[in-house]
Amino acid sequence: MDERLRRWRLVLGGGEADVTGFPLGGGDLGMDGALAAVYEGRDGGLGASAPRVARWLGDIRTYFPATVVQVMQRDAIERLDLTRLLLEPEMLEAVEPDVHLVGTLIALNRVMPDRARESARAVIRSVVAELERRLAQKTRAAVAGALDRAARTRRPRRVADIDWNRTVHANLKNYLPERNTVVPERLVGHARRQRAVQREVVLCVDQSGSMASSVVYASVFGAVLASTRSLKTSLVVFDTAVADLTDRLRDPVELLFGTQLGGGTDINRAVAYCQGLLTRPADSVFILISDLYEGGVRQEMLRRVSAMTRAGVQVVVLLALSDEGAPSYDRENAAALAALGVPAFACTPDAFPGLMAAAIERRDIGRWAERNVSAPAGRGGP
Repeated sequence: MDERLRRWRLVLGGGEADVTGFPLGGGDLGMDGALAAVYEGRDGGLGASAPRVARWLGDIRTYFPATVVQVMQRDAIERLDLTRLLLEPEMLEAVEPDVHLVGTLIALNRVMPDRARESARAVIRSVVAELERRLAQKTRAAVAGALDRAARTRRPRRVADIDWNRTVHANLKNYLPERNTVVPERLVGHARRQRAVQREVVLCVDQSGSMASSVVYASVFGAVLASTRSLKTSLVVFDTAVADLTDRLRDPVELLFGTQLGGGTDINRAVAYCQGLLTRPADSVFILISDLYEGGVRQEMLRRVSAMTRAGVQVVVLLALSDEGAPSYDRENAAALAALGVPAFACTPDAFPGLMAAAIERRDIGRWAERNVSAPAGRGGP
């Protein structure tokens, strides 16, 4: 019972909110104070004192696991307006790096003094390295497998191109027991292997403020895809203007510093630019990552997407590429895209490699989404 009261006391906080009457002691007092500074505003909160914030950051890392620390940091930044303190190098060295913090630092990039810039780079680099460790191998394996399957043919040109294991499996019904052999009525193999590019991939990413986590993940995935020689990968970011950051894909940290969160949105202009990058429509995958709030010419944007699909481009629209689900988005535009055969849905980073494989193999993306993520918008989605 005492443990339950203790937990309720920490949840409810002190003062009038405390109906447990349970006294705290030892480390619990420190934990309670760390929580109160953000969620109750007692003891003057954290105020604007850098030393006080630094001590608080140290306290929460002592009392709570990293996942909770990240949530508390984010809440402190939002509730107590601590954004400007993140421009101090000592603050950046004290925080727990995570995707949301990277998004905040990207937004502050244009006002960040030089003395804070290197600390910010270190924070961003540590997050990017962790994301690459978690996602890169899975993505490369999924893409390689999809390219391999997409290149299979029933008419291999040479004996060396025959996939004997799959050929035997496909012809087991033709087994002749008296001869102890399988008659290969249908050959399964690979098209002649080439070093040339097999697919063109364009990631087109909305830089509006709500898309911060998506920008981070898209940058990491863009760098991973660019390292695959069979893909020609481009990354384009946009607000009311369009910036092609393809030349920065070798270094996702530099790529992220080239983005600029916030501002308006002109999806039509971005789609128009990306159309010019697709030189082989039937072998191209175009991924638009946006909440679809269009500040440009809506009908023209829809016309361009329709033209892409008719030309053979595999078009994918993601409302978000993050662990947070779909943000607020333009439902009318999502429904209009679904009517064109292009469903819009949110995708988690862990599901993205599977999505890339489905797109490369030209599978039905709507069906893939229904099986692997929440229902696509415009098809019974939220």
